[in-house]
Amino acid sequence: MSEPPVLSVTTTDPTPPYEQVRRQLAALIGSGSLRRGERLPPLRQLAGDLGLAVGTVARAYRELEAAGLVVSRRGGGTRVADDPARPAGPADDESVLRRAAEDYVWRARAAGADRGSILDALHRALDATP
Repeated sequence: MSEPPVLSVTTTDPTPPYEQVRRQLAALIGSGSLRRGERLPPLRQLAGDLGLAVGTVARAYRELEAAGLVVSRRGGGTRVADDPARPAGPADDESVLRRAAEDYVWRARAAGADRGSILDALHRALDATP
């Protein structure tokens, strides 16, 4: 990697740190800032730079790998997949929806919402969206 990506984790954000890292790396890959075959920072290095546990960064990398955006090889590090922009299939759609739902629930709970309020807001959003 020629220049390390600029990533940050906001401790006041209710989104879990691994998801913040995953989302930022996915955006860098999607925008082409991280190119096909480019190596991501080693787990320990990125964890140290962000002040996170290695397991937190490892989870973000696993999520990216599950989405087909990166490929990890023992001894070879983690690299951007050869075809990270492949069309989403049913399994990918489910994964994206699950993550979006989890993010929504985390944020709503952090705001003090209970289960009923969360579901009501979701139903109103569904009814208001074409």
